[in-house]
Amino acid sequence: MSRRNTISREFFSTIAVVLILGLSVMCAIQTALSAAYFVNERRAALTAILDGASALSQRFAEGGDIVTKPLGDDRAQDARSGFELFNTTSGALVFVAAEDGQVLLHTDGGDFTEQAVPRELLDEMDAGGDVFDAGTLGGVYKDKYYTAGRRIDVGGSVGYLFAASPMTALGSYILDMLVMFGISAAAILLLCSLLCWVLAKRITGPIEDISEAARRLGSGDFTARAPVDGCVELADFATTFNNMAMRLQTIDNSRGQFMGNIAHELRTPMTTIKGFIDGMLDGTIPPEENQHYLTIVSQETGRLARLVQNMLDITKLEAGEVPVHAQNYDLWKTVTDVVLSDEQRIEDGKIDIQGLGGPPLAIYADPDFVHQVVYNIVDNAIKFTPEGGTISFAAQKKGNMVEVRIENTGAGIAPEALPFVFERFYKEDRSRGMNTRGSGLGLHICKILINLSGGQIHAESEEGKWCRFVFTLPAGN
Repeated sequence: MSRRNTISREFFSTIAVVLILGLSVMCAIQTALSAAYFVNERRAALTAILDGASALSQRFAEGGDIVTKPLGDDRAQDARSGFELFNTTSGALVFVAAEDGQVLLHTDGGDFTEQAVPRELLDEMDAGGDVFDAGTLGGVYKDKYYTAGRRIDVGGSVGYLFAASPMTALGSYILDMLVMFGISAAAILLLCSLLCWVLAKRITGPIEDISEAARRLGSGDFTARAPVDGCVELADFATTFNNMAMRLQTIDNSRGQFMGNIAHELRTPMTTIKGFIDGMLDGTIPPEENQHYLTIVSQETGRLARLVQNMLDITKLEAGEVPVHAQNYDLWKTVTDVVLSDEQRIEDGKIDIQGLGGPPLAIYADPDFVHQVVYNIVDNAIKFTPEGGTISFAAQKKGNMVEVRIENTGAGIAPEALPFVFERFYKEDRSRGMNTRGSGLGLHICKILINLSGGQIHAESEEGKWCRFVFTLPAGN
């Protein structure tokens, strides 16, 4: 299995490749521009030499025809000496060619052949223009030169004046330029390498911290958190990770509490059932009381069945396995049906019911969902309303929603308990008096059903006086 690169290595390699490619392209462009500049500079310099040499040729024209008789005349020899001065000061080779292109007079340092200057170059100079050639000037030299040429008229004769500079100077110039560029590039690469290393550490440091926190989280440590530092993106990433870890920790804690609550809620009725049955079997409970205790066993069995059914309902609801069959119908029909189904309990508790019998109020929701919500809230209200207390109902349309209020008198709910009343298995004994029967799942189911219906639910209370549950449902047509 091949070893995978780290982020630091990938980052450094990428930056290094980009830098090297960039410097290579820059070097190629700089070399081309420098070569073009050097050639233009040579051309300008050689043209300037031609200007000076032309004037010198005219000065010595009176002493003889340096074009046709350069070697046998003292004045012509003086012209040669003048050309040598140009050779010394400018490093250029100066020579004169006759009308047929043959080299007649030249300064020292040139390695000439017996080849004449090409006719096409002579014709171009005859047309009145200067020429510039890079090479051997059609075989005039053995080596390569930059050559500038111009036609001159000296002493009534026609000749051609040339100034040349070795092309080897370009190589030396380019080599010097490349050496300086290489030193600069090396310094840039070294500096960039250091900066890349620092930057890579700044980037990969927080990533490694997040990776370590992720490993701890994956091994079951839900307290793992990543430090929020580095650049904005990494800080946001760490914050997102920490939020996820916090949610997972909350879910894990909730799961543990859920399992503990299930075990407790299942154990209580099962212990009661087992105790009474064992008492009847071993004779601890007299036969004449069996009927009474069998009734209690039946009630506990029903409580156990409701608990299991509630847990199954919650599982299906949270998994989205329960379809919503919404329709338009009258809210008050459901409320009235629920109150009538609990009529006996209401009468036994001498509870006063208020607010029923209003005008039809259409809602758009699943009738079974709404019935379950109203039933669970009314069931709690009956449990915790003292004898002679009141349960009141109210509903009104607000925009495209219908707001429903179910209120009961009694001990109410403590302010610190209000945010938790819709959690699974939550029971707040102090706020609900001594009646602690029930699984603590009813209000949690209400919240799920209301949310599935497109509404919201919350609780309000004044401790020691009243408690009110308020929920909204989509209004019907």
